[in-house]
Amino acid sequence: MTWMTSTATAAITLLAFAGTASAAGELNIYNWGDYTSPEMIKKFEQTFDVKVTVTDYDSNDTALAKVRAGGHGFDIVVPSANYVPIWVKEDLLLEARPDQMENFKNVDPRWVDVAWDPGRHYTVPWQWGLTGIGVNTAVYKGDINTSAIFLDPPEELVGKINVAPEMNDVLFATIKYFGGDWCTTDKDVLRKVRDKLVEAKAKWLAMDYSVTEKLPTGDYAAVYYWNGAIMRSREKNADVKFGYPKEGFPFFMDSVAILKDAKNVENAKLFMNFIMDPENAAMISAFAKYANGIKGSEQFMPPEMQTAPELVVPAEFESAGEFLQSCEPPVQELYTKIWTELQK
Repeated sequence: MTWMTSTATAAITLLAFAGTASAAGELNIYNWGDYTSPEMIKKFEQTFDVKVTVTDYDSNDTALAKVRAGGHGFDIVVPSANYVPIWVKEDLLLEARPDQMENFKNVDPRWVDVAWDPGRHYTVPWQWGLTGIGVNTAVYKGDINTSAIFLDPPEELVGKINVAPEMNDVLFATIKYFGGDWCTTDKDVLRKVRDKLVEAKAKWLAMDYSVTEKLPTGDYAAVYYWNGAIMRSREKNADVKFGYPKEGFPFFMDSVAILKDAKNVENAKLFMNFIMDPENAAMISAFAKYANGIKGSEQFMPPEMQTAPELVVPAEFESAGEFLQSCEPPVQELYTKIWTELQK
C-alpha cells in the first residue's frame, strides 16, 4: 500500500512537472528599453511554447507608477537594486522564492545575499554595470574621467551632450561632484547640486535613451550613461571612449521579479529559472553588453567582453564606484524636488 501510494504520488508529480515544462501560454515582460535579447526570448518561446511580449519603460519611476496604477497586464518587471525595497514594501512583488529554483545554484555568491533582497526571495540577477561618461574623442580630446564632462562641459561639447533621464544616477554623480555622500540631507550641498544641474542643463542637447543610435553617428558628442550602451556605441565608432568619473559613479544591478498580480505566474517562474542558466544569461549579456551575475556564463560570452574598457574598472577608479542604496522617504522627497525643478 505504501509503495503504491508513493508510486502514484511520483506519477502525479511527474505529470505536473511535464505540464509546467511544456507551459503553453503567454508571458508579459515589462523591462527597460533596448535591454532584452531577442535571441534569448526566441529560445525561451521555443523551449516552453510560450508567447512572450516585451513592453519597454524608460525609468524606474515610470515602471513603478504604471504598476501602482493597476490594470497593466504584466507578469515580470526588472527594477534596479535601490528600487526593489520600494516594490517589496508596497507589496507589488510575489515572493517567488527563486532561491529554491533548480538553477539558483548558478548565481554568483556575491549576488545572493544582497542588501535589497536578502537571500533572493523575490528577484534574480538580470544585468549589472555602472553609469559613466562616453565621449567622441574626435570632438574632445581632454580628460573624460570626470563628471565635469556634463556638469561643467568644455566648449567643444556644449550643446552636444545627452544625460540619462534617471534621477538617482544623475543626482548621485552631482552630489559626489560636490564632495557629498549619497542620501545626504545637507542643504548646502543639495543647493549646489540643484543650481549646478539647472545651469548645466542649458548646455545639454537631450535627456533621452537613444545613445546607441546617436553617439556613434555623432549626433551626441558626449553622454552620461550606462556602460553597456557606451560599449555598443564604441563597437560602431572607434572614436567613442569610456570615462570613469573620478569624483564618484554609481553601480547598478537590475533584477527580474514577478508581479504580485501576474496572470502567468508559472511561466514567469520558468523564465526566472531559465535566465539563471549560464548559456541563457550570456545571451542577455552579449546583447546588452553588461555583466549578469551568473557563474559560468563567461565561457558563452563574446571574447571582447572579457577585456572591454567599459566593463573592466581600472584599479585607480574602483574606490570611486558605489552601489546606489534606497534613501529614506524624506530624503527621496528632497531629491524628487530637485529633479522636478530640473524637468521644468
